[in-house]
Amino acid sequence: MAEYLPVRIPGKALVVPASAAVTGGQLVAQVSGSNTCAATAFATARWLGVAAFDVATGELLTIHCGGTQELTASGDITAGDIVVAAAAGAVATATPGAGQQVGIALTTAASGAKVRVQMAR
Repeated sequence: MAEYLPVRIPGKALVVPASAAVTGGQLVAQVSGSNTCAATAFATARWLGVAAFDVATGELLTIHCGGTQELTASGDITAGDIVVAAAAGAVATATPGAGQQVGIALTTAASGAKVRVQMAR
């Protein structure tokens, strides 16, 4: 009988090369090429998680997946709002057609401040 090991275990960090410079704490998405990532640039369903540290283009990036994360607010966010990916690896309050839910805001934050988010996956 053949054995199988998963590529990644849910809730554990994911490591992929960065296709652009990324700053720790930014929301990242798989955006170019095969198995590469960069900070989110708009509302997207292809978000992966949160960058663990700063990296330059081509360097390996550790991405924290799931759990509760602190992200930068793009616009004012109120605790309880559903948030989606936004430009510069931030999150924004969801509007109709804005993309897939990243999570639910656990705290209130002004634009540019950190907001605590319970990730949706």
